Amino acid sequence: MLVEIREKKRALKRIGPHNLDILSIIYGTLLGHTQLEKRNNNVRFFFQQENINVEYLHWLWKTLAQNGYCSLDKPRLRKKLGPGGRPRFYYRFHSYTFSSLNYIYEEFTKKGSIIKRVPDNIEQNLTPLALTCWIMDDGDRCGQGLKLSIRGFPMEDVELLVQVLKNKWDLKSNLNKTGKTNQWIIYIPKSEMNKLRQLVSPFLVNSMKYKLQI
Repeated sequence: MLVEIREKKRALKRIGPHNLDILSIIYGTLLGHTQLEKRNNNVRFFFQQENINVEYLHWLWKTLAQNGYCSLDKPRLRKKLGPGGRPRFYYRFHSYTFSSLNYIYEEFTKKGSIIKRVPDNIEQNLTPLALTCWIMDDGDRCGQGLKLSIRGFPMEDVELLVQVLKNKWDLKSNLNKTGKTNQWIIYIPKSEMNKLRQLVSPFLVNSMKYKLQI
């Protein structure tokens, strides 16, 4: 159960122990859109979603805020220009900085990479809640199955994720190309969907249930 904590602490005093649900949210969303940044030897995390996913974004913010991981100020609607000069609306917020979570930064920037990589130990950190957050971030309905769009991770990292799904939950999936460089899709077929629903449905926010045809 998540415990409400409202005291803001200096980064060096935010040493944990960290709530498993919070860590699951961080790991799961880092496989999707969440970005991370090192500042003065402390790490912080940036969460962003388009305005159509506002319920999910507010769930992320509220969960982190009530547990002392980010500001209690509600995220504001922002605007930027997309392709062709079309306006795009989105919500964004960031966590506080934590020295005690620097290890996550090191895991996701392994081998000196300046871009996100899938950690070698992702299997032990991909909990059902983390898997749910990954799906809510980057999953989409595809026929009677589900596709997970993988942006930027090299092929060997995506192959690792496919293997982890099989090892942990016996979830069979296929790795497909998108036609763009370093962009892949992990496709979970209809035959595996009931198994997947049992794993993640307890954590899905209402607006995301369509992705699993619930």
